[in-house]
Amino acid sequence: MFYPKNKNELESTIKECFLHKFGPGKLFPTTDTAPVYGVICPHAGYMYSGPVAANSFYAISHLRPELVVIVGPNHWGLGCNIAAMRDGTWETPLGRVEVDSEAAAELHRASRLVELDFLSHTRDHSLEVQVPMLQEIYKHTFKILPVILIDQTMESARELGGAIAKVSRGRRTVIVGSSDFTHYETNEHAHSQDAALIEPITEMDVGRFYAVLAQRRVSACGYGAMAATITACKELGATKASLARYATSGDVTGEKDSVVGYASIVFT
Repeated sequence: MFYPKNKNELESTIKECFLHKFGPGKLFPTTDTAPVYGVICPHAGYMYSGPVAANSFYAISHLRPELVVIVGPNHWGLGCNIAAMRDGTWETPLGRVEVDSEAAAELHRASRLVELDFLSHTRDHSLEVQVPMLQEIYKHTFKILPVILIDQTMESARELGGAIAKVSRGRRTVIVGSSDFTHYETNEHAHSQDAALIEPITEMDVGRFYAVLAQRRVSACGYGAMAATITACKELGATKASLARYATSGDVTGEKDSVVGYASIVFT
């Protein structure tokens, strides 16, 4: 539903996202060698959010992580409040990626909130759509730790972020926080709402982030995933968060009456 099922078509689509005017405008890998702790990127269909997402993947394309932690919202409300997966392999048209069972068990031990559950992951797309992008930029073997959230409260996000940081230490790890921003508002309103919410993200201020989220009623779906990513990256040593690209589905398609906002944010 979110990307082509044919391998060659999918590879071509991903490359087009990187070369798109809302993408980085060049193919991976980046020549930047600065450490990157994590990114925030969208999870809509590649034709809508793929170019914006490509900016995040470009920023991490020079890394050689052994583990990619992917955190996103559970749109279906299926399964546990916070669920990691311990055993399994995720398959896309580009091949298979193994779940890091050891890291999942460590995350479960690090936070009482994290349950190990397969069912929670069976229907949602917020983590899945990140995997082909990762497979395209990384030709070495890596594992994933998928974490999907129903519970996105500030307290839970902070605890989860701390647990992710704990698991990440001692491994070559990068964190991908999966979220879209404003949903189904006019293009102008989405730009305004999302600019207000992006500001505390770039300041890595989780408290202010939740305050803006509540005050402006920003309809970002993965706010807890973003907060967990901010927390984990800060604990791991990130000192800067930069907006690499923002655009809406309306900017991409030209249909601006009801749009969804997308942002690529990089933590260094």
